[in-house]
Amino acid sequence: MIIKRKYLYGFIMSCIIIAVLLVAFSSRLVLRRYTVSSKKITSRIRIVHISDLHSQYYGEDQGELIYAIQHEDPDIIVLTGDILDKRGECDAIRSLILQIVPTYPCYYVTGNHEYDIDNIAGVKESLEHLGVEVLSGDCLSLMIGENVIDICGIDDPSVGNDEWQHQLESCYSQKNKDHFSLLLSHRPERVNAYKSYPFDLILSGHAHGGQVRIPRLINGLFAPNQGFFPKYAGGLYKLSNGTLIVSRGLKRSLIPRIFNPPELVTVDIVPDNTNP
Repeated sequence: MIIKRKYLYGFIMSCIIIAVLLVAFSSRLVLRRYTVSSKKITSRIRIVHISDLHSQYYGEDQGELIYAIQHEDPDIIVLTGDILDKRGECDAIRSLILQIVPTYPCYYVTGNHEYDIDNIAGVKESLEHLGVEVLSGDCLSLMIGENVIDICGIDDPSVGNDEWQHQLESCYSQKNKDHFSLLLSHRPERVNAYKSYPFDLILSGHAHGGQVRIPRLINGLFAPNQGFFPKYAGGLYKLSNGTLIVSRGLKRSLIPRIFNPPELVTVDIVPDNTNP
């Protein structure tokens, strides 16, 4: 009887270990939802945030990703850089864009991998030709339902630090203080600059979730331009004068993502009905 129990306990432990490993190394697409409230809007605005796709497919003809987007039914879609891989493979992105542009307004800013292709003008021109609005130090006022929001975007710092700073300042000067302001910027680590030129909401990527996570203990092990134990690996961060949301991105690679599955992010901006 004791021997049988030992086998049973061993079997149970083996099952638990296998289950934990399957969860830890899962590359299955997940949906991550955040909510931000503001007194500047009167009805919900839904944004789907795509970042760090790196020219990858999710199902045949991007079917898995398209299904997830349609299920979320966004008002707009934003793409915050590194949707292309530095090798310049564009079929996966073209497939995605051709399916979403007819239904959803799409807004894009560059990431470092688009600059690594060494044809940034061609990348922007191609996306614009497909119907994507490319933002490079620009702000646009959008009417969504009864709300007017300002959506602004800046290039990756690969454009040059002086130009990056100029674009950020330009966006800040263009936005209307009475409108809800949204900034698209690939890099999350430049928080000090964002605090100097505040926006209501900043959407970023780049960090890949810190690659390795230990839930409730380590939010990320290593991220580009932040190093080990990055502060802004992925999630929602309250700044002194706004909110930063960092996508963990969609990249799948030979380097395993541990407790860090690729994610599609949805952000709901809702009215703040609290008393002033």
